[in-house]
Amino acid sequence: MKKIISLALAVIAIITLSSSSARIQKDGTYKGVKLYGKVKVVTSFPTFKVKVVSSFEDLDVQVVSSFPDKVGKWQFVDSFEDFSIQYVNSFEDFSIKFVDSFPGVK
Repeated sequence: MKKIISLALAVIAIITLSSSSARIQKDGTYKGVKLYGKVKVVTSFPTFKVKVVSSFEDLDVQVVSSFPDKVGKWQFVDSFEDFSIQYVNSFEDFSIKFVDSFPGVK
């Protein structure tokens, strides 16, 4: 019985730790990467997998053509990216919503 309780507590601890590390930090970083800058869309081996949603997003993203210098401002490029993304429907690292103004962490 003690082994079952210990195992259950270990599983709960792992789930809690993994979900807390999967959140975008208040400073706009995720796994140490700042979520602004030049972004390349790829179909394999992305830095992050993102899901586009219309509500309850983790990050509001404003697409800009220059000066992607604040959290949530993304300039899409074909090369020399700061990080890459892959659009997915499930098992995303975080979700985004495209906005016209006020980008940032939700």
